[in-house]
Amino acid sequence: MSTKRYVARSTAIAARALGEETMVMSATNSTLFTLNEVATVIWEAADGATPLEEIVANKICIEYDVTPEVAMKDAEALVAELAEHGLLLLSDQPIPQSKVVAA
Repeated sequence: MSTKRYVARSTAIAARALGEETMVMSATNSTLFTLNEVATVIWEAADGATPLEEIVANKICIEYDVTPEVAMKDAEALVAELAEHGLLLLSDQPIPQSKVVAA
């Protein structure tokens, strides 16, 4: 049985939607990231309460022609990279909004 992963956007960022993409800048080091259309869907759904698996199944797989296995693998790689840069918080439990604060 796999562990659920929860994702939440960090508050140590600045983000702006530009069409179907999103620009995200780290407030700590000013690194700029451009999220494509699919990454933007994950970004917008990263509320800390919805498991990544649900986001993939209910948003990515429904909107895009991709298998759940491929979508989940890609989503896990994306959230790991964004978490490494401090843009997303990851947890195996829901992330309370009080925790979604810049350190």
